[in-house]
Amino acid sequence: MDGAAALEKLVPVLAAFGGGVLLARRKVVPAEASKAFADYAFLFAVPCYLFGNIYASDLGALFDWRAIGGYTAAAALAVAVLVCASTAYGVREPRAVALRVMAGVQVNTAYFAVPVFITVFGTAAPIFPVLLFQVCVLSLVVIAIMELGRAGAGAGSPGQRLRRALTASLTTPLVLACNAAILLNLVSVHVPRVVLDGAAFVGDSASPVALFALGLHLGGLGLDVRGTTREELALIGFKCLAFPLLTWAVCGVAFGVRGEWLAYLVLIAAMPTPQNLFIFAQRYDVGVDLSASLVIKSSVVSLLLIPVWLQTVAS
Repeated sequence: MDGAAALEKLVPVLAAFGGGVLLARRKVVPAEASKAFADYAFLFAVPCYLFGNIYASDLGALFDWRAIGGYTAAAALAVAVLVCASTAYGVREPRAVALRVMAGVQVNTAYFAVPVFITVFGTAAPIFPVLLFQVCVLSLVVIAIMELGRAGAGAGSPGQRLRRALTASLTTPLVLACNAAILLNLVSVHVPRVVLDGAAFVGDSASPVALFALGLHLGGLGLDVRGTTREELALIGFKCLAFPLLTWAVCGVAFGVRGEWLAYLVLIAAMPTPQNLFIFAQRYDVGVDLSASLVIKSSVVSLLLIPVWLQTVAS
């Protein structure tokens, strides 16, 4: 598959994002409304999407534990590198560091990887183990840090604050939806079709609404490619080049992953920074402009590099 074919699959993504930019530029919809759209996606639409898709999946067929273990190790190493690099760069506020870790390690699964995988492999199933890892581990840690540093979270002892933060993160709709779907799937509880249809109906709006919110924000803010900072360049380079190479080395050499699963994991790691970064930034009011810029610019770079990675992992 070449870049033109991948771009064709991403036309709906570009349309939703471009609509937000256009309406904000023309002041038809105020850019400030992006917060409401982002909250809808974070609190309702994305959880519905995750619940329906995870519940309907064959979890046993999706997990190659050597492959998932290799990817987890690569992600952990990448997190350590990003924390050290952020600290050396002068970023020391925990929420700001967590945001940069999310930008460099988490990947755009639902809105970018799915159409690419369906086109290349005929299925998006290999994405779901990584999606579960992101939501149930990486996102849980990021949410806990964000909640701990949130305005109004400072009352009480450090232990009480941490307990409140963990409770808030574990009861976030995003995490609840994933854990509920896994549990119901494992114990074979029948969920009525009407419930799954409702979740699918709402979940289908997650991608366009999140992209529309991002477009609204950037339409009001403006995106200056020439003004890209060194930090943005470093994070984009890490996400689009260093992380997939690190995944290749750790999974292929250290864990002995071969064949299709190695190709899956490298290509997943090469996906851009997720829209959820912007949603988290909006919700917790930290690094909103940086996150919006990283989502869009990493998406462009990843799109351009897709043919290179496909040729590399196929060789």
